[in-house]
Amino acid sequence: MALHMSVATRFAETAPTDAVVTAYDRDHAVTYLRLLDAEADGADWREVAEIIFGLDPRTEPERAKRIHDSHLDRARWMTREGYWGLLKSPNH
Repeated sequence: MALHMSVATRFAETAPTDAVVTAYDRDHAVTYLRLLDAEADGADWREVAEIIFGLDPRTEPERAKRIHDSHLDRARWMTREGYWGLLKSPNH
């Protein structure tokens, strides 16, 4: 799967959807944890998109929502299935 990266934020426009942990996932594990923490705290997605991804949801609402939601979905997947890939990885 090809990931289109945003130069300004160094985040993909959409998180991976592979059934295995990717290098992108390893590189963004802390981001996934921050997203899960924000969700648990009930933070508004707009604030999260601005703080974590450096996006302005007022000027790019669709893009900010897409990036936020896809990464949060991936973070949730990591907690259900993907963490095994991190545990088995020789790099971590």
